[in-house]
Amino acid sequence: MAIKVITFDLDNTLWDVEPALLRAEDAQRRWLLEHRPGTIEQYDHETLWEFKKSVWKRFPQFVHNISAMRHQMLLELQMAAGYEEENAREGAKQAFAEFLAERHRVELYEEALGVLETLAQDYSLGALTNGNADIYKTDAGEYFDFAFLAEEFGASKPAPDMFHAAMTAAKVSADEIIHVGDNPEHDIQGASEVGMFTVWMNSQAEQWPGGQRADQEIENLRHLPEAIAAIASGQ
Repeated sequence: MAIKVITFDLDNTLWDVEPALLRAEDAQRRWLLEHRPGTIEQYDHETLWEFKKSVWKRFPQFVHNISAMRHQMLLELQMAAGYEEENAREGAKQAFAEFLAERHRVELYEEALGVLETLAQDYSLGALTNGNADIYKTDAGEYFDFAFLAEEFGASKPAPDMFHAAMTAAKVSADEIIHVGDNPEHDIQGASEVGMFTVWMNSQAEQWPGGQRADQEIENLRHLPEAIAAIASGQ
């Protein structure tokens, strides 16, 4: 069958997520310092990480919902500092809003918008992410026909849920979709197991970790149209 749909992972596939996450953490911290004094001052990077892990252990139901997990962490940080629950819940909501605003200020890879514009002329494009980035709040949003987040399903890639949702949304079968992603397990294994074709976005020139390889491998998005053409032609 002809390829009709291209789905994308987001973080480290269309952009380097690290700068945005660092800015988002800083924005969250600044809000807490100003509006909830006593909440965050005693934590450095390592001790805050340990606090986060303690929340994850106590709330395993949030493992596929990183937004809910962060909200719970922000709530507990404030309550541990002596803030009443109602006040802490409002603070968690506002601090998370500060985080998320910066989270969406991603800097797409230089070639991303041009490639997406080209592909959107011939294919339906979708976004499938385990993170909490909303593609429609980025400069790339105009090119996407649908988008799904793991937290909407309670299941993260490589679970099949988002891949099946993509098929339903686009009204196509698995062999009419190519999924593009940077994670060998979450993206390549997950998409392959439901019958999709795959392209590994290997921008760091890493060694393949083992298992079934992607149908194509690229180190830069500018090579994606060529990789898609190779798959479509059966090469």
